[in-house]
Amino acid sequence: MHKLITAAMALLFIVTVQAKPIAEDVNMIRPLLNGQQAPEVMVTTVAGKEVNLQDVLSGKKTILFFYRGGWCPFCNTQMGQLKKISGRLNGMGFQLIGISTDAPAGLKESIKERDLDYTLLSDFNSQVSQSFGLAYFASQKTTERYMSKMKLDNPLQKNQQGQERLVLPAPAVYVFDAKGLVQFNYVNPNFRVRLDEELLLKAAELVK
Repeated sequence: MHKLITAAMALLFIVTVQAKPIAEDVNMIRPLLNGQQAPEVMVTTVAGKEVNLQDVLSGKKTILFFYRGGWCPFCNTQMGQLKKISGRLNGMGFQLIGISTDAPAGLKESIKERDLDYTLLSDFNSQVSQSFGLAYFASQKTTERYMSKMKLDNPLQKNQQGQERLVLPAPAVYVFDAKGLVQFNYVNPNFRVRLDEELLLKAAELVK
C-alpha cells in the first residue's frame, strides 16, 4: 500500500512539474528550451481530428512555429516568408508546421488565401501553447479590442484575479530533430518581431 501511495505521489509530482501555468503577462512566459522534449499534448488538424503532437513529430525533423492567428497581419507576413523557404526546408528533410489559436475553419481559410504548402494545426483552447510555456493572458483592453474588432470566438479563461481574458501564444519558432528534441528556439514577447527566414535556414542546416 505504501509503495502504491509513493508511486502515485511521484506520478503527481511529474505531472505538476510538466504542467505550465498560463503567464499573467507575455513577459512572464517560460518557454520550452533547447534540449527539451516535445510535450505530450493533443492538437487538432484542419479536418477537425485530434492527434497527439508527439505522433506528428515522431521520427521527423520538424520546424514548428506558433503564431497568433490568421487575423494577425504580422503572422500573415511570417507565413508568407516561411512559404518562400518551405521547399528548401523540405530538401533538408524537415516538415514545416504552424500552430495557432484559429479553429480548423480558420486554418483552411489561411491555407486557401495564401496557397500554403505546409501543415497548419489548431490550438483553439491554447493547451499546446500552454504546454510549451508560451501561453499568456492578454490585457483586458486587448481582450476587448480583439474580441470585438477581430470577431474572435476563442474561449476566454480566468486569470489569477478571476478576470476573463483572451489567451494568446507568444510567437515562437522551434527546430526539432528526429528524436523530438529542441535543437533551436526563437521566442520574442514582441509579436511584431519575427525570426528572419535566413537565420532559420542556418539553424536548420546544423540539425543532423
